[in-house]
Amino acid sequence: MKFDFITLCDGYKLDHRRQYPNNTQSVYSNWTPRSSRIPGVDYSVFFGLQYILRAYFNELAYDTFFDVNKDRILKNYKRRLNGYLGPNNIGEKHIADLHDLKYIPLEFRALPEGTKVPLKVPMFTVESTHPDFAWVTNYFESMISNLLWKPCTSATNAYRMRQLLMYHAEKSGDPSFVDWQGHDFSFRGMAGPEDAALSGAGHLLSFTGTDTLPALELLEKYYNVGNEILGMSVPATEHSVMCAGGQNDEYETYKRIIELYPTGIVSIVSDTWDLWSVVNNILPSLKSLIMYRDGKTVIRPDSGDPIDILCGDLKHEGSSWRDKLIQKGLIQSLWDIFGGTMNNKGYKVLDPHIGAIYGDSITFERADEIATRLRNRGFASTNVVFGLGSYFYEYVTRDTYGFAMKATAARVNGQEHMLFKDPKTDNGVKRSARGRLVVLDDGNGLHMKDSLDSKSQKELAGVDKLSLVWRNGVSYKHQTLAEIRAKIRE
Repeated sequence: MKFDFITLCDGYKLDHRRQYPNNTQSVYSNWTPRSSRIPGVDYSVFFGLQYILRAYFNELAYDTFFDVNKDRILKNYKRRLNGYLGPNNIGEKHIADLHDLKYIPLEFRALPEGTKVPLKVPMFTVESTHPDFAWVTNYFESMISNLLWKPCTSATNAYRMRQLLMYHAEKSGDPSFVDWQGHDFSFRGMAGPEDAALSGAGHLLSFTGTDTLPALELLEKYYNVGNEILGMSVPATEHSVMCAGGQNDEYETYKRIIELYPTGIVSIVSDTWDLWSVVNNILPSLKSLIMYRDGKTVIRPDSGDPIDILCGDLKHEGSSWRDKLIQKGLIQSLWDIFGGTMNNKGYKVLDPHIGAIYGDSITFERADEIATRLRNRGFASTNVVFGLGSYFYEYVTRDTYGFAMKATAARVNGQEHMLFKDPKTDNGVKRSARGRLVVLDDGNGLHMKDSLDSKSQKELAGVDKLSLVWRNGVSYKHQTLAEIRAKIRE
């Protein structure tokens, strides 16, 4: 659905234009991660503003507003507000005047995308640029917030996962494999294709494995992808494929899939009926075929406790072949069948013809436990790939990192006013900055300096890390995916 740009706002914002003091000439706001609900995480990754500015403030604004007949725009706006407010006493002249202006009169100054921004430090500021349209700044706050919090949050959580996997890989495996060790499985569990694309693009700042194809389209269109690997996947089965031949012919299904892909990686979901039966009966029977392939056959469990299934359940009792496999776990069992090598760090690495991926309900904590237990059992943490689905990327909210866009300065009748909020009933999280802001780096990381007027702000322009990225419909800076990846991995 293509929304009308001019009504992409919360309903309560429709009449804020008249609620500001008379002759309010400008409003200045900022977007800041204010808090963290994740213990020990005191930053958030900035990502997604470039998409919003181009896809919404340029493309959608012209497609559904500026390039549309003004009478049609005003008729539709009046109809919408009459039905919504019953009747509309807000008027339409300010909308007509904005249509005549032919651009959105805003200026955005931002940190580079990919920056790991400390809490309470603004990622960008936005200010109206025309004295007749001060109301525009916060009119679009809801749209910006709605679109931006998820890619920032997903980029942050993907980076955290990358750092975790890199920590374990540096101790036990091959760090270069970490690019592929986190694979985006989240598309089906996200809140629509755009949500999936924005979140999936955030994932691809830290990893290169993905099944979320819309993320590739977004990055190609809005982030100037070059010759670097954008995102890749492999042939993989699902339960419908594994079921179609019937349970009695499960061996033939595995054989057919393996023969269908004589080279490269192929991933086979393996617990449609009985994972341990597959490990005990089918894989040994197909060992010569698997070892003959010019590529890797990846076994994918899809249910149960991922920690115990991959690493073994040492508390499980029994002495049957099934009990023993449960106690060993999948990685040890694959080692027993296919063997492997010992790397230069003294950890076991499965033969390159066989591998494992687990993508059901993976969290940061579970991935850490799996990697730790594999290492404790003598296996490199890089023996398994993690599918990061909606359980990882969707169990979040805007408040996970406390994102908010708040006004901190305004010009009224030629006088500058510092705006701020400091609710006595709050614990301090909602206390805002005041006045104009700059972001400085004194060698100990980024920090904010606030309570500035326009003169003192300009005096610090040479050291301010916030730079002009967009003004009055014109882009002044265009970051590439390669630049952002390099920034986040500094």
